[in-house]
Amino acid sequence: MTCRIEDLKHKDVISIKDGTRYGTVCDVVIDTSTARLCAIVIFGRPRLFGLFGREEDCVIEWEEIVIIGHDTILVDCEHKKPFAKKRYGFLDNMFGYN
Repeated sequence: MTCRIEDLKHKDVISIKDGTRYGTVCDVVIDTSTARLCAIVIFGRPRLFGLFGREEDCVIEWEEIVIIGHDTILVDCEHKKPFAKKRYGFLDNMFGYN
C-alpha cells in the first residue's frame, strides 16, 4: 500500500494496548539526509481556547506504528500519555464545577 503524507493527516491514532485514542495526525517528522519518515506528531490540546498556548505535542516514532489503515493508525506505545481533558480551577469555581 502506498500513502501520501497528505493522506496521513487527520487519521485517528489509537493504541493497540488499551484502545486509547491519542488524537489525529497533524504533522510528520522527516529525516532530510535519508529521506525517511521518522515520526508522526499529534498537536497538544489548546489551553483555554488557545489563549495560553497548547499542551505538549505527542511524537510517535515510526517504529512504534503497527499498521496504517484507511481511517486509523494503530500504535504500540504505552509510554505515551493521551491528552486528558483538564478543568481550569478558576472556571470550575466560577461556574460551580466542584
